[in-house]
Amino acid sequence: MSNGGRLLLLALVLLVAGCAGTGQHQSDDRYTLSQDTGPDRELDVAGVEEPEPRYEPPSKGGNKSPYEVWGKTYEVMDSAEGYEARGRASWYGRKFHGHLTSNGETYNMYELSAAHRSLPLPTYVRVTNLENDRSTIVRVNDRGPFHGERLIDLSYAAARVLGFEGQGTARVHIEAVAASPEDADTSPAETEGGSGAPEKAALPSGNKEDRLFVQVGAFGNLTAATQLKAQLHMVIPGDVHLVEGRNGDQVHRVWVGPFQERGAAEQARRAIERNDLGQPIIITRPVGSTG
Repeated sequence: MSNGGRLLLLALVLLVAGCAGTGQHQSDDRYTLSQDTGPDRELDVAGVEEPEPRYEPPSKGGNKSPYEVWGKTYEVMDSAEGYEARGRASWYGRKFHGHLTSNGETYNMYELSAAHRSLPLPTYVRVTNLENDRSTIVRVNDRGPFHGERLIDLSYAAARVLGFEGQGTARVHIEAVAASPEDADTSPAETEGGSGAPEKAALPSGNKEDRLFVQVGAFGNLTAATQLKAQLHMVIPGDVHLVEGRNGDQVHRVWVGPFQERGAAEQARRAIERNDLGQPIIITRPVGSTG
């Protein structure tokens, strides 16, 4: 083989190796991205509801201990009781919006949530910005941050409430909000058939054509679903419904519709995507269906 042929073959080998390396790097993107952005429009924090701490059993996902990221091993705490720390907080936004968190939920940058390396998932913590004394409660449902010396990664909404979304990081104090199984909420608001149960969507009945909906999200957390519903009301002219499943299904779905024509449903879906409010899909359901 001539020298020219050998050089060409070597270049092809390096190209293939480079592509394989890129693929591996992409799998770690959520931990390596150094820059993120918030939504295109300004978020009115007055409409952001602070989560109410309550006991939740450890989630099936995200609590494996020890676990490894980039060759470094981390351990998950047995309990968050008494946890308190100071350090730097960062935030993450639209690049992760709509993707799964470590415990299998869907990340919503408009929800007051956070990522932590070692707290059990989920855990409620109070975060105070030591630079301006603003504070809020967030629900930890994700893992990270895994770069730098940052202590906690907050959702965009939490960073905005704390007043540091424009500067990227802030020095914070975090403290776990204790909750025990005895504090579990068994009020009628969350028991099947209770008089105070969350309002279920009364989907309009009518013509056979009225069965196209745009499903924007599905959440195990009612607060996240409610907040998404409120955000959709700001940008979508159609009706927005909070739909609960059947037969013990605890998933809270957010639907827009119904639409008589698929073109109208497609238009709503594109508007939702433009506003980074989820990963909408068009679904077909019988008239009056709630799940």
